[in-house]
Amino acid sequence: MTFKKFIFQLHKILGLVTGIVVFIVAVTGCCWVFRDEVESLYDDYKTVAPQDRAMITPTMVKTEASAIFPENTIHGVVYGKADEAIEVIFYDGEPEFYQSIFLNPYSGEVIKINDHLSGFFAFILKGHMRLWFPKGIGEHVVSTSILLFILIIISGFILWLPKKRKNLRQRLKFDWKKTTRWKRKNFDLHTVVGFYICTFALVLAFTGCVVSYNWLKYVVYKTAGGDKVAAFIIPENQEPNRVSENTFAPIDTLMVKLKRESPEATAYELHYPNTPDESIYVEITNSKGVYYNNDYRFFDQNTLEELETPGVYGKYEDAEFAEKLLRMNYDIHVGAIGGIAGKIIAFLASLITASLPVTGVLLWYGRKYKKKRN
Repeated sequence: MTFKKFIFQLHKILGLVTGIVVFIVAVTGCCWVFRDEVESLYDDYKTVAPQDRAMITPTMVKTEASAIFPENTIHGVVYGKADEAIEVIFYDGEPEFYQSIFLNPYSGEVIKINDHLSGFFAFILKGHMRLWFPKGIGEHVVSTSILLFILIIISGFILWLPKKRKNLRQRLKFDWKKTTRWKRKNFDLHTVVGFYICTFALVLAFTGCVVSYNWLKYVVYKTAGGDKVAAFIIPENQEPNRVSENTFAPIDTLMVKLKRESPEATAYELHYPNTPDESIYVEITNSKGVYYNNDYRFFDQNTLEELETPGVYGKYEDAEFAEKLLRMNYDIHVGAIGGIAGKIIAFLASLITASLPVTGVLLWYGRKYKKKRN
Protein backbone atom coordinates (compact mmCIF):
# COMPACT_ATOMS: atom_id res chain seq x y z
CA MET A 1 0.00 0.00 0.00
CA THR A 2 1.37 3.39 -1.03
CA PHE A 3 1.51 6.34 1.36
CA LYS A 4 -1.36 8.14 -0.36
CA LYS A 5 -3.54 5.03 -0.29
CA PHE A 6 -2.87 4.67 3.43
CA ILE A 7 -3.78 8.33 4.01
CA PHE A 8 -6.93 7.86 1.91
CA GLN A 9 -8.02 4.83 3.98
CA LEU A 10 -7.27 6.71 7.20
CA HIS A 11 -9.23 9.73 6.00
CA LYS A 12 -12.18 7.61 4.91
CA ILE A 13 -12.42 5.47 8.04
CA LEU A 14 -12.04 8.35 10.49
CA GLY A 15 -14.51 10.42 8.48
CA LEU A 16 -17.16 7.69 8.56
CA VAL A 17 -16.64 7.08 12.29
CA THR A 18 -16.78 10.72 13.37
CA GLY A 19 -18.96 12.21 10.62
CA ILE A 20 -22.24 12.51 12.51
CA VAL A 21 -20.47 13.93 15.57
CA VAL A 22 -18.59 16.54 13.53
CA PHE A 23 -21.82 17.50 11.74
CA ILE A 24 -23.74 18.03 15.00
CA VAL A 25 -20.89 19.88 16.71
CA ALA A 26 -20.41 22.17 13.70
CA VAL A 27 -24.11 22.99 13.28
CA THR A 28 -24.65 23.66 16.99
CA GLY A 29 -21.42 25.68 17.04
CA CYS A 30 -22.60 28.08 14.34
CA CYS A 31 -25.92 28.45 16.23
CA TRP A 32 -24.05 29.34 19.44
CA VAL A 33 -21.84 32.05 17.90
CA PHE A 34 -24.48 34.80 18.02
CA ARG A 35 -26.09 33.77 21.31
CA ASP A 36 -25.31 37.08 23.04
CA GLU A 37 -26.71 39.13 20.17
CA VAL A 38 -29.90 37.06 20.01
CA GLU A 39 -30.48 37.06 23.77
CA SER A 40 -29.99 40.84 23.90
CA LEU A 41 -33.22 41.18 21.91
CA TYR A 42 -35.33 39.95 24.82
CA ASP A 43 -33.35 40.65 28.01
CA ASP A 44 -34.93 43.99 28.95
CA TYR A 45 -35.40 42.67 32.49
CA LYS A 46 -31.65 43.16 33.04
CA THR A 47 -32.09 46.94 32.85
CA VAL A 48 -33.33 48.97 35.85
CA ALA A 49 -33.82 52.65 36.61
CA PRO A 50 -30.64 53.98 38.27
CA GLN A 51 -31.08 55.55 41.71
CA ASP A 52 -29.03 57.98 43.72
CA ARG A 53 -28.20 55.55 46.49
CA ALA A 54 -25.88 52.65 47.21
CA MET A 55 -26.51 49.18 45.79
CA ILE A 56 -27.27 46.32 48.14
CA THR A 57 -24.15 44.64 49.51
CA PRO A 58 -22.88 41.15 48.62
CA THR A 59 -23.91 39.96 52.09
CA MET A 60 -27.47 41.17 51.51
CA VAL A 61 -27.49 39.61 48.04
CA LYS A 62 -26.43 36.26 49.46
CA THR A 63 -29.15 36.40 52.11
CA GLU A 64 -31.91 37.28 49.62
CA ALA A 65 -30.85 34.74 46.98
CA SER A 66 -30.18 31.85 49.38
CA ALA A 67 -33.76 32.14 50.64
CA ILE A 68 -34.99 31.24 47.14
CA PHE A 69 -32.66 28.27 46.55
CA PRO A 70 -31.53 27.27 50.06
CA GLU A 71 -30.29 23.83 48.99
CA ASN A 72 -28.09 25.05 46.15
CA THR A 73 -24.67 26.68 45.84
CA ILE A 74 -24.07 30.27 44.79
CA HIS A 75 -21.35 30.21 42.15
CA GLY A 76 -21.01 33.98 41.87
CA VAL A 77 -22.68 37.39 41.97
CA VAL A 78 -22.36 39.78 39.03
CA TYR A 79 -22.52 43.53 39.66
CA GLY A 80 -22.87 45.67 36.55
CA LYS A 81 -23.41 49.36 35.89
CA ALA A 82 -25.87 51.55 37.81
CA ASP A 83 -28.71 50.63 35.44
CA GLU A 84 -28.12 46.86 35.42
CA ALA A 85 -29.69 44.20 37.61
CA ILE A 86 -27.52 42.10 39.91
CA GLU A 87 -27.22 38.51 38.70
CA VAL A 88 -26.83 35.73 41.28
CA ILE A 89 -25.57 32.54 39.63
CA PHE A 90 -26.33 29.17 41.23
CA TYR A 91 -24.48 26.08 40.03
CA ASP A 92 -24.18 22.50 41.27
CA GLY A 93 -22.69 19.59 39.34
CA GLU A 94 -24.53 16.64 40.87
CA PRO A 95 -27.41 16.79 40.35
CA GLU A 96 -26.88 19.44 37.70
CA PHE A 97 -28.44 22.77 38.69
CA TYR A 98 -27.72 26.01 36.85
CA GLN A 99 -29.98 29.00 37.39
CA SER A 100 -29.67 32.77 37.78
CA ILE A 101 -31.69 35.16 39.94
CA PHE A 102 -31.81 38.79 38.82
CA LEU A 103 -32.28 41.30 41.63
CA ASN A 104 -32.99 44.99 41.68
CA PRO A 105 -29.61 46.41 42.79
CA TYR A 106 -31.22 48.98 45.11
CA SER A 107 -34.16 47.16 46.70
CA GLY A 108 -33.15 43.51 46.39
CA GLU A 109 -36.48 42.70 44.74
CA VAL A 110 -36.45 39.60 42.53
CA ILE A 111 -36.91 40.63 38.89
CA LYS A 112 -36.57 37.28 37.10
CA ILE A 113 -35.29 33.72 37.52
CA ASN A 114 -33.57 32.09 34.55
CA ASP A 115 -32.96 28.36 34.13
CA HIS A 116 -29.79 28.01 32.04
CA LEU A 117 -30.47 24.31 31.46
CA SER A 118 -33.65 24.93 29.49
CA GLY A 119 -34.47 26.88 26.34
CA PHE A 120 -33.05 26.95 22.81
CA PHE A 121 -29.42 27.84 23.58
CA ALA A 122 -29.28 25.37 26.47
CA PHE A 123 -30.37 22.70 23.99
CA ILE A 124 -27.74 23.87 21.50
CA LEU A 125 -24.95 23.84 24.11
CA LYS A 126 -25.83 20.34 25.31
CA GLY A 127 -25.65 19.13 21.71
CA HIS A 128 -22.37 20.90 21.10
CA MET A 129 -20.71 19.68 24.30
CA ARG A 130 -22.15 16.17 24.65
CA LEU A 131 -24.57 15.29 21.81
CA TRP A 132 -27.45 15.39 24.33
CA PHE A 133 -26.01 12.25 25.97
CA PRO A 134 -25.24 11.99 29.71
CA LYS A 135 -22.40 14.35 30.53
CA GLY A 136 -19.67 11.77 31.22
CA ILE A 137 -20.32 9.79 28.03
CA GLY A 138 -21.20 12.61 25.65
CA GLU A 139 -18.26 14.87 26.46
CA HIS A 140 -15.82 12.00 25.97
CA VAL A 141 -17.35 11.10 22.59
CA VAL A 142 -17.25 14.72 21.38
CA SER A 143 -13.70 15.47 22.56
CA THR A 144 -12.32 12.25 21.05
CA SER A 145 -14.14 12.83 17.75
CA ILE A 146 -12.88 16.40 17.40
CA LEU A 147 -9.34 15.27 18.17
CA LEU A 148 -9.69 12.72 15.36
CA PHE A 149 -11.17 15.43 13.15
CA ILE A 150 -7.82 17.24 13.32
CA LEU A 151 -6.25 14.14 11.76
CA ILE A 152 -9.00 14.13 9.14
CA ILE A 153 -8.20 17.75 8.21
CA ILE A 154 -4.48 17.04 7.92
CA SER A 155 -4.98 13.85 5.91
CA GLY A 156 -7.52 15.62 3.69
CA PHE A 157 -4.99 18.33 2.85
CA ILE A 158 -2.41 15.67 1.94
CA LEU A 159 -4.95 14.01 -0.36
CA TRP A 160 -5.86 17.38 -1.88
CA LEU A 161 -2.28 18.04 -3.01
CA PRO A 162 -2.10 17.21 -6.76
CA LYS A 163 0.65 14.99 -8.12
CA LYS A 164 1.42 17.47 -10.89
CA ARG A 165 1.50 21.24 -10.68
CA LYS A 166 -0.59 21.63 -13.83
CA ASN A 167 -3.51 19.97 -11.99
CA LEU A 168 -3.41 22.55 -9.21
CA ARG A 169 -5.83 24.88 -11.00
CA GLN A 170 -8.69 22.40 -11.00
CA ARG A 171 -8.23 21.84 -7.24
CA LEU A 172 -8.68 25.55 -6.54
CA LYS A 173 -11.97 26.33 -8.29
CA PHE A 174 -15.18 24.82 -9.56
CA ASP A 175 -14.90 24.04 -13.26
CA TRP A 176 -18.44 22.90 -13.90
CA LYS A 177 -20.15 22.59 -17.26
CA LYS A 178 -23.66 21.59 -18.28
CA THR A 179 -22.42 18.04 -18.76
CA THR A 180 -20.73 17.83 -15.33
CA ARG A 181 -22.35 15.01 -13.37
CA TRP A 182 -23.45 15.39 -9.75
CA LYS A 183 -20.73 13.01 -8.54
CA ARG A 184 -18.07 15.32 -9.93
CA LYS A 185 -19.81 18.32 -8.41
CA ASN A 186 -19.99 16.57 -5.04
CA PHE A 187 -16.28 15.70 -5.31
CA ASP A 188 -15.45 19.35 -5.96
CA LEU A 189 -17.67 20.49 -3.10
CA HIS A 190 -15.74 18.20 -0.78
CA THR A 191 -12.22 18.91 -2.04
CA VAL A 192 -12.31 22.55 -3.16
CA VAL A 193 -14.45 23.72 -0.26
CA GLY A 194 -12.43 21.53 2.10
CA PHE A 195 -9.19 23.22 1.01
CA TYR A 196 -10.46 26.75 1.56
CA ILE A 197 -12.06 25.98 4.91
CA CYS A 198 -9.41 23.64 6.33
CA THR A 199 -7.43 26.38 8.12
CA PHE A 200 -10.51 27.77 9.87
CA ALA A 201 -11.79 24.28 10.68
CA LEU A 202 -8.40 23.37 12.14
CA VAL A 203 -8.43 26.47 14.39
CA LEU A 204 -11.96 25.74 15.60
CA ALA A 205 -11.19 22.06 16.22
CA PHE A 206 -7.89 22.73 17.97
CA THR A 207 -9.27 25.44 20.28
CA GLY A 208 -12.18 23.14 21.09
CA CYS A 209 -9.75 20.39 22.08
CA VAL A 210 -7.84 22.81 24.31
CA VAL A 211 -11.11 23.43 26.16
CA SER A 212 -11.69 19.67 26.51
CA TYR A 213 -8.22 18.39 27.36
CA ASN A 214 -6.17 19.73 30.27
CA TRP A 215 -3.07 17.95 28.97
CA LEU A 216 -3.35 19.85 25.67
CA LYS A 217 -3.85 23.11 27.54
CA TYR A 218 -0.63 22.34 29.43
CA VAL A 219 1.25 21.53 26.20
CA VAL A 220 0.11 24.74 24.50
CA TYR A 221 1.03 26.86 27.51
CA LYS A 222 4.46 25.33 28.05
CA THR A 223 5.25 25.35 24.31
CA ALA A 224 4.48 29.09 24.26
CA GLY A 225 7.02 29.61 27.05
CA GLY A 226 4.77 29.72 30.11
CA ASP A 227 6.34 29.07 33.52
CA LYS A 228 3.28 29.11 35.79
CA VAL A 229 0.73 26.41 36.58
CA ALA A 230 -1.59 26.01 33.58
CA ALA A 231 -4.72 25.97 35.73
CA PHE A 232 -7.11 28.22 37.63
CA ILE A 233 -5.99 28.32 41.27
CA ILE A 234 -7.67 30.21 44.13
CA PRO A 235 -5.04 30.92 46.82
CA GLU A 236 -5.72 30.47 50.53
CA ASN A 237 -6.00 33.27 53.10
CA GLN A 238 -2.81 34.56 54.66
CA GLU A 239 -4.37 35.70 57.93
CA PRO A 240 -6.49 33.65 60.40
CA ASN A 241 -10.19 34.37 60.78
CA ARG A 242 -10.94 37.09 63.30
CA VAL A 243 -13.88 39.22 64.34
CA SER A 244 -13.94 42.59 62.59
CA GLU A 245 -14.87 45.82 64.35
CA ASN A 246 -16.25 47.32 61.12
CA THR A 247 -19.98 47.60 60.55
CA PHE A 248 -19.63 46.09 57.09
CA ALA A 249 -18.25 42.63 56.35
CA PRO A 250 -14.92 42.67 54.47
CA ILE A 251 -16.54 41.29 51.33
CA ASP A 252 -18.97 44.26 51.28
CA THR A 253 -16.13 46.75 51.61
CA LEU A 254 -14.32 44.98 48.78
CA MET A 255 -16.98 45.84 46.21
CA VAL A 256 -16.63 49.55 47.01
CA LYS A 257 -12.85 49.25 46.66
CA LEU A 258 -13.04 47.47 43.28
CA LYS A 259 -15.46 49.96 41.76
CA ARG A 260 -13.21 52.79 42.85
CA GLU A 261 -10.09 51.13 41.40
CA SER A 262 -11.68 49.93 38.12
CA PRO A 263 -14.46 52.40 37.29
CA GLU A 264 -14.36 51.58 33.56
CA ALA A 265 -15.04 47.87 34.06
CA THR A 266 -18.30 46.55 32.59
CA ALA A 267 -18.95 43.96 35.32
CA TYR A 268 -17.58 42.55 38.59
CA GLU A 269 -18.25 38.87 39.26
CA LEU A 270 -17.68 38.12 42.94
CA HIS A 271 -17.30 34.58 44.28
CA TYR A 272 -17.98 33.83 47.94
CA PRO A 273 -15.31 31.65 49.62
CA ASN A 274 -16.37 28.00 49.91
CA THR A 275 -14.28 27.41 53.03
CA PRO A 276 -12.88 29.55 55.87
CA ASP A 277 -9.41 29.12 54.35
CA GLU A 278 -10.28 30.13 50.78
CA SER A 279 -9.75 33.68 49.54
CA ILE A 280 -12.35 35.85 47.83
CA TYR A 281 -12.12 35.58 44.05
CA VAL A 282 -13.32 38.41 41.79
CA GLU A 283 -13.46 38.39 38.00
CA ILE A 284 -13.46 41.90 36.53
CA THR A 285 -14.75 42.20 32.96
CA ASN A 286 -12.89 44.96 31.14
CA SER A 287 -14.42 44.56 27.65
CA LYS A 288 -17.94 43.50 26.83
CA GLY A 289 -18.22 40.39 24.67
CA VAL A 290 -14.76 38.91 25.31
CA TYR A 291 -13.10 37.18 28.24
CA TYR A 292 -9.38 37.11 27.46
CA ASN A 293 -8.56 40.48 29.06
CA ASN A 294 -10.53 39.93 32.28
CA ASP A 295 -8.73 40.60 35.55
CA TYR A 296 -8.78 37.72 38.07
CA ARG A 297 -8.04 39.06 41.53
CA PHE A 298 -7.91 37.32 44.89
CA PHE A 299 -8.29 38.81 48.37
CA ASP A 300 -7.83 37.51 51.88
CA GLN A 301 -11.39 37.18 53.18
CA ASN A 302 -10.38 38.55 56.59
CA THR A 303 -8.05 41.46 55.77
CA LEU A 304 -8.79 42.10 52.05
CA GLU A 305 -5.07 41.91 51.37
CA GLU A 306 -4.62 41.12 47.68
CA LEU A 307 -3.04 37.72 47.05
CA GLU A 308 -1.07 36.33 44.12
CA THR A 309 -2.06 33.09 42.43
CA PRO A 310 0.44 30.52 41.11
CA GLY A 311 -1.95 29.86 38.21
CA VAL A 312 -2.15 31.58 34.83
CA TYR A 313 -5.30 33.57 35.64
CA GLY A 314 -4.39 36.83 37.38
CA LYS A 315 -4.32 40.47 36.31
CA TYR A 316 -4.28 40.83 32.54
CA GLU A 317 -1.66 43.58 32.62
CA ASP A 318 0.73 41.16 34.34
CA ALA A 319 0.09 38.31 31.88
CA GLU A 320 2.93 37.07 29.68
CA PHE A 321 2.48 35.95 26.05
CA ALA A 322 1.78 32.30 26.95
CA GLU A 323 -0.88 33.31 29.49
CA LYS A 324 -2.56 35.68 27.04
CA LEU A 325 -2.58 32.97 24.39
CA LEU A 326 -4.27 30.52 26.74
CA ARG A 327 -6.80 33.16 27.86
CA MET A 328 -7.72 33.93 24.23
CA ASN A 329 -8.57 30.31 23.44
CA TYR A 330 -12.34 30.55 24.07
CA ASP A 331 -12.69 33.94 22.35
CA ILE A 332 -10.87 32.53 19.32
CA HIS A 333 -13.07 29.43 19.38
CA VAL A 334 -16.31 31.43 19.11
CA GLY A 335 -14.87 34.19 16.92
CA ALA A 336 -15.40 36.92 19.53
CA ILE A 337 -11.70 37.82 19.40
CA GLY A 338 -12.39 39.54 16.07
CA GLY A 339 -15.58 41.33 17.06
CA ILE A 340 -18.64 40.96 14.85
CA ALA A 341 -16.44 40.18 11.82
CA GLY A 342 -14.77 37.35 13.74
CA LYS A 343 -18.15 35.93 14.73
CA ILE A 344 -19.33 35.99 11.12
CA ILE A 345 -16.18 34.10 10.08
CA ALA A 346 -16.69 31.54 12.88
CA PHE A 347 -20.35 31.14 11.90
CA LEU A 348 -19.58 30.55 8.21
CA ALA A 349 -16.61 28.31 9.00
CA SER A 350 -18.74 26.12 11.27
CA LEU A 351 -21.58 25.97 8.76
CA ILE A 352 -19.32 25.04 5.85
CA THR A 353 -17.44 22.53 8.02
CA ALA A 354 -20.78 20.82 8.67
CA SER A 355 -21.09 20.19 4.92
CA LEU A 356 -17.84 18.21 4.70
CA PRO A 357 -19.13 15.03 6.45
CA VAL A 358 -22.19 15.14 4.20
CA THR A 359 -20.26 15.40 0.92
CA GLY A 360 -17.73 12.89 2.25
CA VAL A 361 -20.39 10.27 2.97
CA LEU A 362 -21.89 10.85 -0.48
CA LEU A 363 -18.47 10.27 -2.02
CA TRP A 364 -18.06 7.04 -0.07
CA TYR A 365 -21.58 5.87 -0.92
CA GLY A 366 -21.13 6.67 -4.62
CA ARG A 367 -17.93 4.65 -4.85
CA LYS A 368 -19.34 1.75 -2.87
CA TYR A 369 -22.55 1.72 -4.95
CA LYS A 370 -20.51 1.80 -8.14
CA LYS A 371 -18.46 -1.21 -7.03
CA LYS A 372 -21.60 -3.19 -6.17
CA ARG A 373 -23.20 -2.32 -9.50
CA ASN A 374 -20.08 -3.40 -11.41
